[in-house]
Amino acid sequence: MKFGIIKERKTPPDSRVVFSPEKLKEFKKKFSEATIKVESSEIRVFSDAAYEDAGIEVVENVSDCDVLLGVKEVPITALISNKKYFFFSHTIKKQSYNRKLLQAILQKNIELYDHETIIKENGIRLIGFGHYAGITGTYNGFRAIGLKKKAFNLPKLETLDSQNELIGLLQQLHLPNLKILLTGNGKVASGAKEMLDIMNIKQVTVDAYLNNLFEEPVYCLADVLDYNKRIDGQVFDNFDFYKHPENYTSNFMRFAAVTNFFIAGHFYGNGAPYLYTKEEAKSDKFKIQFVADISCDIAGPIASTIRASTISSPFYGYHAATEKEVDYKDKDAIVVMAVDNLPCELPKDASEGFGKLFLENVIPAFFNNDKDGVLQRAKMTADGKLTKRFLYLQDYIDGNT
Repeated sequence: MKFGIIKERKTPPDSRVVFSPEKLKEFKKKFSEATIKVESSEIRVFSDAAYEDAGIEVVENVSDCDVLLGVKEVPITALISNKKYFFFSHTIKKQSYNRKLLQAILQKNIELYDHETIIKENGIRLIGFGHYAGITGTYNGFRAIGLKKKAFNLPKLETLDSQNELIGLLQQLHLPNLKILLTGNGKVASGAKEMLDIMNIKQVTVDAYLNNLFEEPVYCLADVLDYNKRIDGQVFDNFDFYKHPENYTSNFMRFAAVTNFFIAGHFYGNGAPYLYTKEEAKSDKFKIQFVADISCDIAGPIASTIRASTISSPFYGYHAATEKEVDYKDKDAIVVMAVDNLPCELPKDASEGFGKLFLENVIPAFFNNDKDGVLQRAKMTADGKLTKRFLYLQDYIDGNT
């Protein structure tokens, strides 16, 4: 079987890649029967020469490969018919801006495996860049605090060489007395938690966070049932919330009343309650000053996230009283960091981490007859049609949503 690492063609350019040179070298060693080619790219974080030095063939055309591996959406004009493609298609939530892409994938008889659909039997994602989004989002959040309060001045991430340099800078900070709320239990939250722990910020329980005063920075890790409650007052487990979010209402305001810095690392599912609304953000009880919204659901569960921000301009202000965007340095602004492509800021580390997961969890399926069903679960399209698991997208493809 022939595998091709494709050039990223989406604008703005993304320098990440599925496999680093060292990981492809390991790939070849583990699965010697595989042929691997890398499409030449001038924007990739690893140079063509780095792949060649690792013994990987670099070519101008990968159309002879069976499986094509990329990161971001492939432009319709660059899609090659009758291939297996892996990339983030941003279609599984019926994103209107990519309807034509999924239509073209079907028309070209492409087997699409979206990285987001590569999951275990229990639905837990096997791969992704979420951990690095958590790391970079947390760094950017502290950078915003330093700039707004004129307490310290962290450099832009794009000027740093690696995660290790980022860690060194965070460890040198002298923080004001902050109460920090981190939501989530997945890879994003794990990346953010890693940074908070490395900074030696004390973790406290939900009860202590809500009821006690502290003379040092502290953080609380809150899961969905900490900030949501069943309308009927019954107490179940997380799975009940995931299956029946309509039976719940937000209990987030008890956290908003004591939080200075909110790091949103949770996954927000359709139908779940909003964490806080525009009206709640106007309340005198609402104390959140800084929001690192790594989840970045626009006009959704976090009222102050009214648009995505960018790597070049990562912060904006939300004025709760007027519900308008203002300069983030405005005295009444809630400072929002909502960059929607955070892992791009650590492309080398993010690519190495992603490749490790992909080699462990996905590549073996091509050589063991997919004994764990990884490919079967992830396959979105086949023979010009949606697979059974993704039939819910048919009205989206037909233009009815």
